Amino acid sequence: MKKLIVGMLVLASFGASAQVKTPQLSPLAKFEQTVGLTTINMEYSRPSARGRAVFPDVVPYDEIWRTGANKNAIFTASDHLIFGNDTLKAGTYSLFAKPSKDSWTVYFYTSIENWGTPDKWEDEKVALKVSGKVNKISKTETFTISIDQIGIDGATLSFAWDAVSVQIPFTLMTDVRVEASIKQTLGGPTANDYYRSADYYYNSKKDMKTALEWINKSLDMQKDPAFYMLRKKSLIQAELKDFKGAIDTAKIALEKAKTAGNEDYIKMNEDSISEWSKK
Repeated sequence: MKKLIVGMLVLASFGASAQVKTPQLSPLAKFEQTVGLTTINMEYSRPSARGRAVFPDVVPYDEIWRTGANKNAIFTASDHLIFGNDTLKAGTYSLFAKPSKDSWTVYFYTSIENWGTPDKWEDEKVALKVSGKVNKISKTETFTISIDQIGIDGATLSFAWDAVSVQIPFTLMTDVRVEASIKQTLGGPTANDYYRSADYYYNSKKDMKTALEWINKSLDMQKDPAFYMLRKKSLIQAELKDFKGAIDTAKIALEKAKTAGNEDYIKMNEDSISEWSKK
């Protein structure tokens, strides 16, 4: 009897909370595409023609369209994209289009919280607009946005639906990024690399002579090293029993901490100087 009652309660609970689920005529699509060193994400809903003449019956000419259905399409790029002579800054945008018979104008819009097109279109929110020529193709039943013709320094943003396709090429700053990476990597460790290495050796109680060598290299590479870096050097010197050198370094760190107004480091340096002076 108890099992029957429990079963009835479970069924009643499920019935009260369950909702009928039906398929979407314009299902949501998401994709991520890497081009060179840049990641592009796209999120949009994909309507199908279903026997209709899409342009201009479903999508009118010379009117702003959300490039899909339901919520407006969302486009995200991790780095700048260059369309002709214009640059789209890295970021997230609504993607709109204004189709005509011979070409489309595509808009990257800074406001992304729209359902469809904005109630009020604001030109100042257009980060960039670009145009692409209409090409005739064999029928594409379901609206498709894609990144095609992918190379290491560019690709094409493509739209296709019914018998129409539009391709808008863009380039990337891949060469600039790679050259900067090469110079940084082949140029040797940075001051921060040496500092982090010395910090790790100190915290792990590894070879303090090596830690001191690295922290010195870090400090030598900087015009105005930070108080916390000098504090680290003094601690390494103290570990090596060089208390005179540790005190001298701590005094410099103390003055820099006072200039920065960092009370914690002021106290730590004062306490260490007092302790090391008794060694």
